[in-house]
Amino acid sequence: MPGMNSLALATSIFLASYALILSERLNRALIAMLGAGLLIVFGVLTQHEAIEAIDFNTIGLLLGMMVIVTVTKETGLFQYVALKSAHLVKAHPAGLMLMFGTVTALCSAMLDNVTTVMMLTPMAFALTERLKVRPWPFLITIILTSNIGGTATLVGDPPNIMIGSAAHLPFNAFLDNLAPLSLIILVVTLALLLVVYRKDFHATAAARKAIMNSTAAAELKNPILLTHCLIVLAIVMAAFLTHALHGLEPASIAMGGAVLLLLLSTYNHSSEAQHHRVQTAVAEAEWVTLLFFVGLFVLVHGLVATGAITILAQHMLALTGPNMHATAMVILWGSAVLSAIVDNIPFVATMIPIVHTMAPTFGGDQAIEPLWWALAAGACLGGNGSLVGASANLVVAGLASRHKLSIGFVEFLKVGVPFTALSLAISHIYIMLRYF
Repeated sequence: MPGMNSLALATSIFLASYALILSERLNRALIAMLGAGLLIVFGVLTQHEAIEAIDFNTIGLLLGMMVIVTVTKETGLFQYVALKSAHLVKAHPAGLMLMFGTVTALCSAMLDNVTTVMMLTPMAFALTERLKVRPWPFLITIILTSNIGGTATLVGDPPNIMIGSAAHLPFNAFLDNLAPLSLIILVVTLALLLVVYRKDFHATAAARKAIMNSTAAAELKNPILLTHCLIVLAIVMAAFLTHALHGLEPASIAMGGAVLLLLLSTYNHSSEAQHHRVQTAVAEAEWVTLLFFVGLFVLVHGLVATGAITILAQHMLALTGPNMHATAMVILWGSAVLSAIVDNIPFVATMIPIVHTMAPTFGGDQAIEPLWWALAAGACLGGNGSLVGASANLVVAGLASRHKLSIGFVEFLKVGVPFTALSLAISHIYIMLRYF
């Protein structure tokens, strides 16, 4: 456009798209795709560059797990597990919320966040519908604890994998340095959620009694399909956990699992029945959410390609000078804020070489280890700052829309920002006391 360079144009389109998403007047997937299209039309990116910007590992993971979950729902497995969980806590909503938060955090520490929330969100809806309580607190709990749990380990969140590889930090180093921090934040977060949503945890005695009198096994249907689903889920989970051994990407595992499950559930059907079943399973995927991710990847790449992310990172670190304590705190808070606005993966990719260049100033690679922990904590915990801060957030929002529950961008900010600020304050104190 006349009078505008690529940097200004990419930034303007991104900010305008973000403002429209915040307004919630238009569908966010359409806005993201429109913004991505404008970057191509105005020459900021070529179509080839835009396609390369799309993280097909994320898209493939999402699509594969969506298909697996869609087929598995037919067996009643999620309702079965939900009822078993309810029986353990006497069908008390507050106890269920604590259980969901703890299980989500533990699973997110070992698996990817998307897989975790895709399994647990249907269970949350199954229980809240029976208890006749508002599902919102349970969904917020799942979102917040998925990002908190993902902070704890090397494999919990993609930024941690990138940082561990670049800084040669082993699995045990993440457990030693970030797992205690995640545990503290998890306990505080769950305690506050109990207080904030205490009015939503009142189920009628009749509703609780009905659940306690329900037989979980009665929810299970189609034993043959259930067996197939359990086999595929076991294979997929084992493959996720042993990623370091075989090197397969999450998308390959999820898509492979989806294809295997569809083959097992259709091989003895007629050609017409097979076509209908596969078409139904694929059609029920959250395509609006997937399209939003596609547009968002391109929008963020516009900032990366024009140098906007690098400029922001350099200015952020220029504020601190040779003061390592101040540098760590700026990295922590700055990475959290930016990770809530843009995808944390390109931001961390930009920050890694910048942090590496600080090693001589602060005394070598070993001396700058606290900076890596600050970057990991900020990038992962910042995912709770907005609805677009993490993939898991958008997946939960997409699943909620199927139950006619809209999780608005601004509505989420009202909860996400305070809890993110609290978790960062805890991280600030933890890093200060442990390393400085």
